[in-house]
Amino acid sequence: MITKIIASFQPATRSFDISLLTLNKYPGMFLLVLMLVVFPWIALAQETLDPSHNNQAELFSSVMIPTAPVRLDGEVLFQVRGMSAYPAEVRAKKISEHIEVFAEDLTRSITSLRVTEDKGFTKIFAGKQLLTTVLDIDSRLEGGVGGMDRQILAKVYLKKITEMVKEYREQRETPNLLLNTVNALAATAILAFGWWGLGWIFKKLDAAFERRYKARVKDVTIHKVSVLQSHQIWAGYRGTVKFIWLFLLLVLLYAYLNFVLRLYPWTAYLGKQLLTILFDPLRIIGKGIVATIPDIFFLVILIALFRYLLKFGRLIFANLAEGTVTFKGFDQEWAWPTYRIFRALIIAFAVVMAYPHIPGSNSNAFKGVTLFLGVLLSLGSTSVIGNIIAGYSLVYRRAFRVGDRIRVNEHLGDVIERRLLVTHLRSLKNEEIIVPNSEILNHPVINYSSLAKQQGLILHTTVGIGYETPWRQVEAMLVDAVGQTPGLLKNPPPFVLQPSLGDFCVSYELNAYCDNPHEMMELYSRLNQNILDVFNEHGVQIMTPAYRDDPAEPKIVPKDQWFTPPAKPPPHSQDS
Repeated sequence: MITKIIASFQPATRSFDISLLTLNKYPGMFLLVLMLVVFPWIALAQETLDPSHNNQAELFSSVMIPTAPVRLDGEVLFQVRGMSAYPAEVRAKKISEHIEVFAEDLTRSITSLRVTEDKGFTKIFAGKQLLTTVLDIDSRLEGGVGGMDRQILAKVYLKKITEMVKEYREQRETPNLLLNTVNALAATAILAFGWWGLGWIFKKLDAAFERRYKARVKDVTIHKVSVLQSHQIWAGYRGTVKFIWLFLLLVLLYAYLNFVLRLYPWTAYLGKQLLTILFDPLRIIGKGIVATIPDIFFLVILIALFRYLLKFGRLIFANLAEGTVTFKGFDQEWAWPTYRIFRALIIAFAVVMAYPHIPGSNSNAFKGVTLFLGVLLSLGSTSVIGNIIAGYSLVYRRAFRVGDRIRVNEHLGDVIERRLLVTHLRSLKNEEIIVPNSEILNHPVINYSSLAKQQGLILHTTVGIGYETPWRQVEAMLVDAVGQTPGLLKNPPPFVLQPSLGDFCVSYELNAYCDNPHEMMELYSRLNQNILDVFNEHGVQIMTPAYRDDPAEPKIVPKDQWFTPPAKPPPHSQDS
C-alpha cells in the first residue's frame, strides 16, 4: 500500500523538482509562490490547531456588552450591565441615586450596609433600603475569561460603596470645609502675587533688554537685499516674550484652579478632569489630523494634477485667442469665454472627486452647512446666474464686440469692456454706462459697427417741403448737401426716399453712407447744417410740421445773413 502511494506521487515529485530548478533561477518568483501557496496553509493549520478558537468564553468576551458606570461625586464605583427592558444607563442612574441618598443622610450609619443572598442574585442593602442587586451576568464582566463569583463581586461592591460613602461624608464636614476655604483663600493670594510678580519681572526684563540691545539690532541683508528689518526683528522678540509671559500665566492659573476645585466635593470631579478638559480638544484635533493624512495626500495630488491640466488648457486657448491655432467655425473671440467654461467644468469635476476626501465631509454638521450655503446661493443668486448665462449667450451670438457702437433700449454708446455679468458702454457724453447682460439679452441690440466697414452705415434724416417745390429739385438739393459734408461716402451714392405725402408738405428721407459709425452724431450735425444752407441758398422753405397759412414771403435765411453776428464765417470765406 505504502509503495503504491509513493509511486503515485513520483510524477508530481519530478514536476516539483523542475519547478524548484526554475525557482532557483528566479528567487523573486520563489517568494511569490511561497506567499501565495505556503503561508495560507500555515495560517489555516494554526487556526485549526488553536484550542481556544472555539472557546465559548472567548466568543462571549468578543461580544460588545453595553455597560454604564455607577458614580458618586463623579467617581466611578463599578460598572453594571442592562437588558432590553432595563437599559444599563437607567439601571446605573437608579443605583447612583440610591447610594447618593444614603450618603447624604447622616443619621444612617455606614455599618448598616450589608449583603444578602437570594435565589440567583445577591442584594446590597443600607438598612432596609435596597441599593443594588448583583446578577450572574454582572459577574461575567469581571475576573477575566472565567468571570468572578457573584458573592465575591457583591462584597467588592460593598467595600467600594463603604469607602466612597465614608469619603463623601468626611468631605462635607464643617471643619474640613472651613480648612479648605482657608486653603483656597491662601491659594488666591498666591495667585494674585504670582500674577503681579510675573508682570513686574517681565516688565523689568523688557526694559533692560530694550536699553541694552534695541540699538544694536540691525537689518538682516543678503547681497544688499533687506530680508528682515530691525523693527521686524524687535517685534518678533517682543512677541516671543509676550508669549512666554502668557504661557506662564496660564500655567499658574491652571495650578490654582486644579488645587481650589479639588478642595470642595462639589467641584472635585471637575478639578480632576481639568487637564482632560483642556487637552482633549488638542488630542482629538491631533488624532483627526493624523487620520486625515491619506486624504490630504490625495487632495494634494489631485490639486496638482488638475492645476497642470488647467495650465495646459489655458495654453491651448491662449493660442486660439492669438490666432496661432485655429479651428474651423471657432471664432477667435470665443477663446477666453470658452476657457472659462472649460475651467469651471474642470473645477466642478475636481470638487466632486475631492469632496469625499475633505476632512469632516461625512459629518452631519458639514453636510448641514453645505446644504445651508447651497440654499442661500440658489435663493440669492438667481439674477447673478441669469446674467452669467446671458453673458456667455451674447459672446456666442456675436451680437457685438469691444469697440462697437451699439444701442440697447435708450442707451447709446461704445462697448469698452465685456464681463461675465455686465457690459460697460461709453456714452456720447463720455459717461460710463454699466448694463446687465440679462437686459441686453432680453432687448433688441442695434449694432452700428458690425456692417459699417464692409457695406457702410446709412445715416438718414427727414425734411418736409411744400408741394409747390418740384420734387426733383428737392432731391438734387439733398444730394448736393451730402456732397458738401466731409465724412460721408460718395460710393455707394446717397439716395432720397419719399415715405409719405402729408397734408401740408411732402416728406423726403435723405440716406447717405458712412464707414465710421463713431462719427455718426457729428456727421448728422454737419449734414443737417449743409441741408439748411443749400435750401436757404436756393430759396426753398423747409416746412414746419403744421401751419394755418402760407406767409407772404418764404421763411428762408438769405445767404448774406448766414453769418450774422455773433456767428463767424469759416477761414476760407474770409480769405475770399
